Parts: sequence; structure tokens; C-alpha cells
Amino acid sequence: MKIVTIVGARPQFIKAVPVSRAIRKYNQEGRGSQITEIMVHTGQHYDYGMSQVFFEELGISEPHVNLGVGSGSHGWQTAQMLMQIEELLLAEKPDWVIVYGDTNSTVAGALAAVKLQIPLAHVEAGLRSFNREMPEEHNRVLTDHCSDLLFCPTQTAVQNLQKEGFSNIVNNGQLVDTCFNRSPITDHGPLVVNVGDTMYDAVLQFSEIACQRSTVLQDLGVKSKGYLLATVHRPYNTDIPENLRNILTAFLEIGEPVIFPIHPRTRQRIAALDGLFKSQLENCNVEFLDPVGYLDMLVLERNARLILTDSGGMQKEAYFFGVPCVTLRPETEWIETVQAGWNVVVGTEPSLIIDKALNMQPPQSERGAFGDGYAGERILHTLKNSLP
Repeated sequence: MKIVTIVGARPQFIKAVPVSRAIRKYNQEGRGSQITEIMVHTGQHYDYGMSQVFFEELGISEPHVNLGVGSGSHGWQTAQMLMQIEELLLAEKPDWVIVYGDTNSTVAGALAAVKLQIPLAHVEAGLRSFNREMPEEHNRVLTDHCSDLLFCPTQTAVQNLQKEGFSNIVNNGQLVDTCFNRSPITDHGPLVVNVGDTMYDAVLQFSEIACQRSTVLQDLGVKSKGYLLATVHRPYNTDIPENLRNILTAFLEIGEPVIFPIHPRTRQRIAALDGLFKSQLENCNVEFLDPVGYLDMLVLERNARLILTDSGGMQKEAYFFGVPCVTLRPETEWIETVQAGWNVVVGTEPSLIIDKALNMQPPQSERGAFGDGYAGERILHTLKNSLP
């Protein structure tokens, strides 16, 4: 069996690691015919945290193919990826194409596969923010409705797909047990499987390694639970000066140390703010850092008192580590973290950000919504047994 995996951003590589690891393990054990995986990086995100160090610290190989598409408008970028992915798929003739998440790379890979009638699997299927102004929301919906296998990270994602008319659901949408029993694809349409979240698999695999290797806390001179961790990168927050100013104002007024690894786009937008405001950001409680590696970020997340972010991935990682999270967006696709009390959605109103940052306490609820760390194995098992 040959699989083409299409990724375009650092978080997607991390999501893909558990599946790639399951493939390597299967091949090493010699339980059947070998599985070939061809990892394709579209180059949608480039240079940001994607150096040789990134692959070395995760112990994974660099992509077999890098399309080098780079930045551009949504239409231009997606079109460039679609053309090049189509050419690659025609040459490789894979049995499956796997796409992850909700980026332009995701929808380009999905469209290329479905137009060539190559079976398509979507990992992180069924997520919905219900905000149609988000490009990611359209990418999610389009990709799900192109896919033959929809690998959901949670029961909520399964329910979202049920509401959209998907009915061929394994085990009534519950997490498939560890023996990976399932039924093959039938004439009832695409198969929906709650496999758990591959990001949880990755955190379980790498968090202990991170604690052993990372010296980021010592380098920054901070102690566990002695700081807040912040990230801001979404256009909603970076491209609207008022929203960015509100968020930074809240960080200043919180008063506690705020560690802020800063996205290149965010740094550019801050530089464009007026000089008087920028002067307030000098010698304050906010420590601006260049982007950090994955292992360093895991350590920073695990040891933060609280996380402030507009990142979907960090909302989940905060939940995994049992760290309260304040989401700097008007909505979230990870509603399970909110329902469990570990996450609160506040938008960009400074008073709300400050109130939750100062007063939010860890709840007593369980944190089991994202599976048990075997999502990669479940995905591989289902792929092997689901070829049309």
C-alpha cells in the first residue's frame, strides 16, 4: 500500500508523526506487505520553525517532497498547490491520500485527490467553529465532504458530521476500542470514525523527551507556574490594529510575567503600531521571544500558570497538560475544552482578558475527550482495511 501524506505547516507535521510512527512500526514488525508513505510538504509555511532542528528534535525524516509554494493570496496559494499536488499524484498513483487539519494545503490536497478519484482520508475531521468568516472553516467543510474516511478527534466532531448528513459511523460514533474492530466502507457513504486526537498521541510521545532535553525555563530565568504563556497569530487579531492593541494592553495590565513567543506576522503588526504605544512594551512584564521549537513550547505550556492564545492547537495542549486557557477569539472549534472548564473564550476585550487571566482557576473535571494516545494506530488499521 502506498500513502501520500500532505502537510503544509509545523502543526500538521506534529499531527502526522503518530501515523508515520505507526507505519514504521508496522513495517518493522513484518506483519504484512510493506506500506510506503510519501510525505509532501507544500511549503505553505516556510522557515518558521521548520529548520533541520525541528526534524531532528522530533526524530523524523524531512519530507520526501517540498513543493516550495510559499506565501500568497488564498486563491493563488491554493491554486499553486493544487496544480503541483495533482502532478505528483498522477506520478505516484497512491492508494490513499491523507490530509490534516484545515489549512490551504489541506483543501488543495483534498481537491487534487478527489478530482483524480484517489481515496482521501481527513485527519481532524468534523471540527466546526461555525464562523463562516474564517477561511479555515470553509477548508474544513470542503475537505470533509470530499473525503472517504473521516477521522474525528472527539465525539463532538462526530456529531457535527451527523448533523451534516454523514450516517456511516463506526460503533455509533464512540471511540473505537484498542483492538481496532471496525466494519469496512460500505455503500452507505464515507466512513466516520472517532479515533482520538493525533496531537494527544504526539504530546504523550514528546512531552517527557521535552522535559529531559529543554532548558528553556532556565534560559528565561522563570519557574514553573511563575508566568503566563501567550501566542497571537491569527489575522483576526494581527491584521486589525484595535484587536492587537487590546490584547497587548491586557497583557500589560495583567502585571504578571508574560512569555510571548512571537509569530513573524505579529511582530510586523506590532512594529506598525504608533510609537507611544510601542514604548510601553519596552521594559515591561511581557517578554517577547523569537518562535521556539516544539519541545521548548511543550515545556513552556506544561509549566505555565495560564495560557493566553488564539491557537487551536495550544488550546488542546493546555487541556492535555491541565493548564487553564484563555482563548483570544470570539469562538473555538475545540468546544470540549470549554465544556470541561479548562478553556474560556473571551475575544479581544481587555477587561475580559484581564479578569479571566487573574481569576480563572483549574477545574476538577476529567480530561479524556481526545482519546487515549492510540489515534495513529487506529488510523493506520482503518486505512489498511478500507480500500474500496
